[in-house]
Amino acid sequence: MDMRWTVHLPRESASVPMARRLLVGAMETAGVDREIAMEIGLALSEACANVVEHARSGSRAEYQIRAGITGNCCRVEIIDGGPGFPSDRLHGITHVAGPAAENGRGLMLIRAMTDHVQLSNHPRRGAVLRFEKTLRWRKDALVQVS
Repeated sequence: MDMRWTVHLPRESASVPMARRLLVGAMETAGVDREIAMEIGLALSEACANVVEHARSGSRAEYQIRAGITGNCCRVEIIDGGPGFPSDRLHGITHVAGPAAENGRGLMLIRAMTDHVQLSNHPRRGAVLRFEKTLRWRKDALVQVS
């Protein structure tokens, strides 16, 4: 069974826990192992907090989250709706922050909680952060994955 969600949220700090609760609640209801669901929720919280804090002026007042489960994989995409990262900074942003760095710890945490992370710019959509995580299912899961 494939499941997909798309949510548009205001670029406000109150949207961060709301996004996490929506996704974690949906995954737990479907039967995703709680530890895995919480790791994905933490990664999503960090990504949403980054949008709220760092989206550049001129960005839309909302951002979009697309999430889906296909088989044993959860894919999440967060789109900030702004102009994206300056192209000369994009490569540096994708590297892990050093111990003295003032920014970049959120991406470090997202990498630690997920299996694959990609950061890019998309014309007309802004900065896009994608991550994936392999799922484990509870024995009583509503969704049966083979």
